[in-house]
Amino acid sequence: MENPKQYHWIAAKRILRYVKGTLDHGLFYKHSQNSNLVGYSDSDYGGDIDDRKSTSRYLFHIGSAAFSWSSKKQQMVALSTYAAEYIAAAECTCQAIWLKNILDELNFAQEGPTTIYVDNNSTISLAKNHVSHSRSKHTDTKYHFIREQVKNKNVDLVYCRTEDQLADIFTKPLKTYTFCRLKEKLGMKNQV
Repeated sequence: MENPKQYHWIAAKRILRYVKGTLDHGLFYKHSQNSNLVGYSDSDYGGDIDDRKSTSRYLFHIGSAAFSWSSKKQQMVALSTYAAEYIAAAECTCQAIWLKNILDELNFAQEGPTTIYVDNNSTISLAKNHVSHSRSKHTDTKYHFIREQVKNKNVDLVYCRTEDQLADIFTKPLKTYTFCRLKEKLGMKNQV
């Protein structure tokens, strides 16, 4: 904001053109018997070119469309892809527990663990293996909260292919076809 450049102006105009072209788009919720809370977690490893911090992204689906999502820079620099994904999954787990409690208060109880899709097998292994490894020693203790939640069966981390990772729409620039496919899976439809 203090020192805008030409590329900032180009990016802002592109965003405004996108918003203008999608004014008739929205998330549509329809009644479904399968209204389970499902999460998707992803990160971009070292995505910020200034401080090399990764960005955590997650979203939650219930029924036919997404209803909660976040994109936030991580507080620490991850030393590997799996560490960045692990931190994102831990943040997603905290949100899953909170959402599950809110849904219980609204008499919309969710039975069983909340499924969280992650596209990194090392992250899932680290969360399910309760033995401390030298490669995970550097990961802040607060992110190991996810291990306790997996052990207590409050959440279940499940692998999904990168192509099926809905949180990718918040993580990186995508090809038009992929962007449109993920946007539709989020439950976003054209009203016209």
